[in-house]
Amino acid sequence: MDKATTAELKRTGRFSDMPARRDVGEHSLEMHIPYLWKRLEQTFGTDSGKYPTIIPILVGDGTEEQEQAYGQLLAQYLKDPTTAWIISSDFCHWGSRFAYRPIFDNGKIRNLDADHRDKHPKLQPGWEQLVGNPDNLKIHEVIEMLDKMAMDAVESGAHHEFYHVIQQTQNTVCGRHPIGVIMAALGVLTKDQRPEDGRGKLKFVQYQRSNLVEKAWDFSVSYASAYAIV
Repeated sequence: MDKATTAELKRTGRFSDMPARRDVGEHSLEMHIPYLWKRLEQTFGTDSGKYPTIIPILVGDGTEEQEQAYGQLLAQYLKDPTTAWIISSDFCHWGSRFAYRPIFDNGKIRNLDADHRDKHPKLQPGWEQLVGNPDNLKIHEVIEMLDKMAMDAVESGAHHEFYHVIQQTQNTVCGRHPIGVIMAALGVLTKDQRPEDGRGKLKFVQYQRSNLVEKAWDFSVSYASAYAIV
């Protein structure tokens, strides 16, 4: 771990150590380490002394303004050409176990988990307009539409647009806040660049779902991969 940079971030007063009890409930960094280690072996060989250091950051819930503030703070590190950021997130978690089962029924939005609004907020008015109010879509088609809306917003490079889409659809993108932070940081670094340069915007290269859901009792989790070059 990069102890010097970690200490520098903590001195800003904006970061703290994650309690051990919360670490038990997390499944992020430890899931990535084996893959990172394998990729580093392929790049640098078996001498781990040559491997780059890691600065692990857990991003919790935050407002649009808070995401912007952390993006502003972290942009200087993203600007460093020796630094690579890895943001971890699944996309739509659909099913009763996630209290999130939006469907379209004869052109109307219907939430099959309306009784669990306290656990997961209600879809906001206007979502029908965002998706064009399609009729009788299969559930997995609704899921793909939800994800593509979020992915298009990410690729737009506009942090506000992504935040707005998530607020409207309540899509269960588990890493929506770290995605928001990196979009905000990229926005800081690219505000003076020409849009046609294409640099500093995330571009998706892969999208998959664990299951093509057709029945209300089924479930799936979506996965997407994107990259950006500053």
